[in-house]
Amino acid sequence: MTKKGDLEIEFNEVTSKLPKSLHPYIVKQPYGEYTYQNQSVWRYVMRLNLNYLRKYAHDSYIDGLKLTGISIDKIPRMEGMNRILKDIGWAAVAVDGFIPPNAFMAFQAHNVLVISSEIRTIDHIGYTPAPDIIHEAAGHAPIIANPEYAEYLRRFGEIGSKAISSQEDDKIFEAIRELSILKENPNSKEEEIAMATKKVEKIQSELSELSEMAKIRNLHWWSVEYGLIGDINNPKIYGAGLLSSIEESKDCLSEDIKKIPYSIEAAETNFDITTAQPHLFVTPTFSHLSYVLEKFANKMCVRVGGLSSVEKVINSKKLGTIQLSTGIQISSIFSRVISFDDKPVYIQSSSSTALANNNKELIGHGTNYHKEGFGSPVGKLEGINLAIEDMSPKDLEAYGIVEGKHTQLKFEGGIVVEGIIITGKRDIMGKIQLISFKDCTVTYNDEFLFKPEWGVFDMAVGKEVVSVFAGPADDNSFLQNFKLPKTNSQEIKYDDKSLQLHKLYFDVKKIRESGEIEINRLKIIYNEIIGNYSDEWLILLEIYEILFDTKHELKENVKNALLDLRKNNKFTDLIDNGLKLIK
Repeated sequence: MTKKGDLEIEFNEVTSKLPKSLHPYIVKQPYGEYTYQNQSVWRYVMRLNLNYLRKYAHDSYIDGLKLTGISIDKIPRMEGMNRILKDIGWAAVAVDGFIPPNAFMAFQAHNVLVISSEIRTIDHIGYTPAPDIIHEAAGHAPIIANPEYAEYLRRFGEIGSKAISSQEDDKIFEAIRELSILKENPNSKEEEIAMATKKVEKIQSELSELSEMAKIRNLHWWSVEYGLIGDINNPKIYGAGLLSSIEESKDCLSEDIKKIPYSIEAAETNFDITTAQPHLFVTPTFSHLSYVLEKFANKMCVRVGGLSSVEKVINSKKLGTIQLSTGIQISSIFSRVISFDDKPVYIQSSSSTALANNNKELIGHGTNYHKEGFGSPVGKLEGINLAIEDMSPKDLEAYGIVEGKHTQLKFEGGIVVEGIIITGKRDIMGKIQLISFKDCTVTYNDEFLFKPEWGVFDMAVGKEVVSVFAGPADDNSFLQNFKLPKTNSQEIKYDDKSLQLHKLYFDVKKIRESGEIEINRLKIIYNEIIGNYSDEWLILLEIYEILFDTKHELKENVKNALLDLRKNNKFTDLIDNGLKLIK
């Protein structure tokens, strides 16, 4: 259990394995802040979706609702979900709306589902641009009960968390988060929403080349969020965005929405989160999703390495890791690369750095030791075919790479390291990964890259850069790996009239659950709704549901009020769908 402010957040055997850098995103589910209108919104959407999705969702969805402990009648509590999710090796945590993509993927890589603790308002009951508990808990959670899909999600998180993002990605994330928060708050002003919308549109129009993160987010969107599965002419729904949207779950299967076979091309297909999607991708099977993911991963810097990958992590201006051929991993915010013959020959960071092997920090080489940054040559020695990492003890002695000896190492590309070797570090197979020098000078042409007065020079050994990825090699090396969003969700302020409405929802709920029809109380509620809440269709549906098997005149009055409201196009489908549910 950990504390955030005055709130205690309970960790279980799955969430306790999360790196501490992800803890700041976790919030206590504000269950007491859900209004009784919120509970009715949940119940309406879930009943409607369940009724419709029995026929049109992938078979795993309905089974998964039961397996993940999600109730149709009330918003789930995170603790209750977790008690059931742990049986399939997963967990859920509450977060505040959108979180940065790398952090989102990192949670997923650890088998943790992030669930936005907010719930859509009644004005956005059919579709919301913001992540909410209906989307996350009722959309994502049920499908992970399918083992094949759950493994795809975990693997996606593992690969996606290593995708290198750009400065533009940060701007679009913050802009979309701000817009979604404003759109979901009924207290927001129209001009605020309009300005935020223009901001998103402007940033999107100015986007240049798609980063790795932008591409993998596209893959995520067209599969995990808005994916269809099966026969392209008669697919089923499995994407959480479709499963949790009343409007889009129905519209998505119509002929008006273009269906495209899911392939790696989806990575190049951008999406607009603020509107319905004009086309969708169809995967034949869940295993095909994993095939496309691996195909994409083969093109990522994490598997390609080389100069272009190093340049991408430098341009990102974010924490990343460069891994050399010996397995040594250098994690930092990198500032420079010197290249020769299209290969990196020297890499430099100017901020705290950690060295690792097999994703475990090397003892004595954390950020406390490498506070000012780290630099190292990469490649082979000039005129010598045998790389240092491949040298036997005799070879090392022959080339003067011996402890206690002053030596000069000239690398291809013009980097020269000269000093007295103190010690070296090897991996468990005996391959040398790090050589430390004292009284050391490192030069490139006439430029000093390291001077003796700067202390010990630790030289990473490796003939090439084999992998570059976002984030640290060891999650525990950097406790502030991820940036928290600049904007926070706004607390919705309710006036006295709204608070009274919420109380009326509670009264209707009590009557429904008691099984006894309190006509006099329902009459009072009905009259108050008609007199003071002219657009309040949902509570009228709930009253009509209670009265449906009676012949009381109040039933007809409620029905007529609903039929009057349905003349407003905004409510037509919502009321028609609700009436069909009751029948």
